[in-house]
Amino acid sequence: MTALVIGGSKCGKSGYAESLLEGVPGQRCYLATMEPFGEEAQHIITRHRLARAGKGFVTLECPRDLGGLTLPPGCSVLLEDLGNLCANEMFRADGVHDPLPCIRRGIDALRRQCRHLVMVSNDVGYDLGDYPPETGRYLCALGAVNAYAASVSDLVTECVFGIPIVRKGEAPCSGHF
Repeated sequence: MTALVIGGSKCGKSGYAESLLEGVPGQRCYLATMEPFGEEAQHIITRHRLARAGKGFVTLECPRDLGGLTLPPGCSVLLEDLGNLCANEMFRADGVHDPLPCIRRGIDALRRQCRHLVMVSNDVGYDLGDYPPETGRYLCALGAVNAYAASVSDLVTECVFGIPIVRKGEAPCSGHF
């Protein structure tokens, strides 16, 4: 089973994504993509680690190149999140790159290796703000990444004000796979 959980900032998407893997047998891996740059990033990383404490996740740090990652056989993966991964793949030390090909390969590699994949992403770009060109390119790239993730997912859920709304597939009866 592959699922995409998408939503705005602080909408409950991470908690909902975790609940999808609750009680799933076998090893559960939390695939963290955030680069620990700055105080705010450190705060978010700490908050997520505390939220996962005692839930049985093994944390793997992978801020880019998901396709090069080898996972434990038969594990279930929570990928947090595609927005960070997109920025990491797009804005690299050697310049600005199209992140979609690399992220597609990475998602495909994860899907081949794991039993369940739950991807979390940000829903951005609705405000039609006047952004610098780099930000506009990022928003378009993340939109393409989200579209690809949705296309390969059995379940797509949008979290709005803490309420999960199924957009593709059927919600699990018990709240998890």
